[in-house]
Amino acid sequence: MISVVIPTLNAERRLAACLTALVPAAIEGFVREVIVVDGGSSDRTLKVADQAGASVLSSAPGRGAQLGAGAKAARQPWLLFLHADTVLSSDWELEAAAFMNRVDLGDLPSSAATFRFALDDRGTAPRVLEKLVALRSGLLARPYGDQGLLIPRRLYDEIGGYRDMALMEDVDIARRLGRRRLARLSATARTSAERYRQEGYLQRVARNQLCIALFALGASPDYVVRIYGGRDHAPEGAMRAGTKAAGSGRVKS
Repeated sequence: MISVVIPTLNAERRLAACLTALVPAAIEGFVREVIVVDGGSSDRTLKVADQAGASVLSSAPGRGAQLGAGAKAARQPWLLFLHADTVLSSDWELEAAAFMNRVDLGDLPSSAATFRFALDDRGTAPRVLEKLVALRSGLLARPYGDQGLLIPRRLYDEIGGYRDMALMEDVDIARRLGRRRLARLSATARTSAERYRQEGYLQRVARNQLCIALFALGASPDYVVRIYGGRDHAPEGAMRAGTKAAGSGRVKS
């Protein structure tokens, strides 16, 4: 069964939808616990999580640290990591269960899975971006945190889990998993397009790709955070994490 881990920071506007999508699976007993790991929210995030029946933990800010803290507290043999602004499609648990059964029975090697990337926006630009992310995920096996990560606890521990990084923790763990241990499910993980709408799709994608290139070349996390968008665009936890990050960060495609 599954423990769901969700890192939050001032996520009250979108967290409720993320949690609501998990309710049917929780009623069926497929999702056994939901752990919200908060990095210091000043809004109603904690109240939303508590009212939904989630376990709430406090952590140092920074998504890598928060994900790691949630995983440490989780008690189930499978872990599902989700972003607070991501909503899974209604059929997600059926595909997840089928994948988990194949891994548990040995029909598949020990491996993790992600969902199909989607944006909560209309028009041509979001659809093109979705196709590009699908192409990238398929060719390079480099999904992003927006796509969720479903992983057996034993494999998570084997690869060392999420690292305490200000940004790029999703790219980092995908690299350590490698192509052979990453599957793609067809159920969707629909995430917020707010940042793309605010800045413009072309500008945001170009900035994200620059961050990925800098990460690959060994740039410091603090520098990547500034390129990602500074305090107006970078995850607030990453800005507060400062030099505690040990090597890279998270961006969308």
